[in-house]
Amino acid sequence: MPGKQSEDRPLEVAAVEDGGDEGLASLTAEELQQGQEAALALEDMMALSAQTLVRTEVEELYEEVRPLGQGRFGRVLLVTHRQKGTPLALKQLSKNSTSLRGFLYEFCVGLALGKHPAIVVAYGIGIESAASYSFLTEPILHGDLITFIQPKVGLPQPAAQRCASQLASALGHIHSHGLVYRDLKPENVLVCDPACLRVKLTDFGHTRPRGTLLRLTGPPIPYTAPELCAPPPFPEGLPIQPALDAWALGVLIFCLLTGYFPWDQPLVQADPFFEDFLIWQASGQPQDRPQPWFGLTPAADSLLWGLLDPHPRRRNPVSSIQGYLGQPWRQRQGEAEELRDDGS
Repeated sequence: MPGKQSEDRPLEVAAVEDGGDEGLASLTAEELQQGQEAALALEDMMALSAQTLVRTEVEELYEEVRPLGQGRFGRVLLVTHRQKGTPLALKQLSKNSTSLRGFLYEFCVGLALGKHPAIVVAYGIGIESAASYSFLTEPILHGDLITFIQPKVGLPQPAAQRCASQLASALGHIHSHGLVYRDLKPENVLVCDPACLRVKLTDFGHTRPRGTLLRLTGPPIPYTAPELCAPPPFPEGLPIQPALDAWALGVLIFCLLTGYFPWDQPLVQADPFFEDFLIWQASGQPQDRPQPWFGLTPAADSLLWGLLDPHPRRRNPVSSIQGYLGQPWRQRQGEAEELRDDGS
């Protein structure tokens, strides 16, 4: 099941080109301008936040209850305020692996997004201790989405549609702020209740303004859009856009419906499952349907084809999911077996 996102190197937001409607790599001047405005707003917020950091040891203000999560660069703890007893989630990043700027960036992205029902609420409290930087968010206590996805099964269809709808709304909110999330995977989706009725997106360390130039420095994973795997149009990298998140959402929805990936890498020369998908997508013929896609309905096919178009400018936005909610996304067992028997 899903693994960790590969790292790519963030660079500056590309400059808007004069003399035409199209900017870098087919991004319009308006789109690039939106990314530049987001970057400038974040810089201003980071400068202010650096001046208001609380400099103390975390233990002086908060009592640790239990760990909520652990990553390469830090950990998330459930804590309570020592005086008020308020439960909070505290994300703690080691100074050995995180710079002050990196900490302030992630902290301020969360604040800039404001309140959205499918995004973890960030509180405006940043703490600098001797060995770490920390910030506080609302506590989400039922783990991440990967613990709810049953291998080779996925989630029940109603839960899959609820999760997909809420995540599409969260991503659309991020895009409306001129940002691209870039790290959609089950580990970054927190579950608010045992029935998986509500989920929230977290972890904005990879989020970047639209138009930021990026290069893929590690091997691609299923969530990596194919345009990031191709040689970039500029030495500094590819100017990113929300279509990256649409691709990742399509892969995640497939995982929610099946319990496995549609492919390991979106590279024809490296992954026959991806090549089979492109052949089927090009022909539209039932006999070309790859085996991993058996059991999905025409509505699910249409939704995922739109999100997983290999050409980013033709790829549907994350909001396209709204037109498919309430329709069946899985075939009934008998229908799926019949499809296998007749090759359709």
